[in-house]
Amino acid sequence: MLALLTTHPWAYPLLEVLHLVGISLLLGNLVLFELRLLGLGRELPIEALARLGLPLAVGGFALAAASGLLMFATQAQDLLANRFFLAKVVLVMVAGLNAAAFHARGSVQRADRAAKAHSLLSLALWGAVLACGRGIAYA
Repeated sequence: MLALLTTHPWAYPLLEVLHLVGISLLLGNLVLFELRLLGLGRELPIEALARLGLPLAVGGFALAAASGLLMFATQAQDLLANRFFLAKVVLVMVAGLNAAAFHARGSVQRADRAAKAHSLLSLALWGAVLACGRGIAYA
């Protein structure tokens, strides 16, 4: 598989597209949910939005992670020396811990100040992940 990624002219670009589709599914659904939790679109039931969007976000994360790992495997040494890549990995882990804490405390049902703080932190973390992802190419 790795040989195909490094030799076929369309393999790596296709992997990048899959990575972007995964990120789009993750962040598109996550941002809508976070904004609803923060008070926008109050006419939308938050639990129904969570039932629809969060599984799509998890699927998007899985696609982005799988494609990201394959891309990493083709240039591991270079990426491990890239400060933007290292920051991205740390930020994704912190975002995951934030999401775990959000769900462990039942924040979807509570929608309280702590849930809103988790949402703001999530938006900031994922924005930073995106910025680091773009920075990888320029470091």
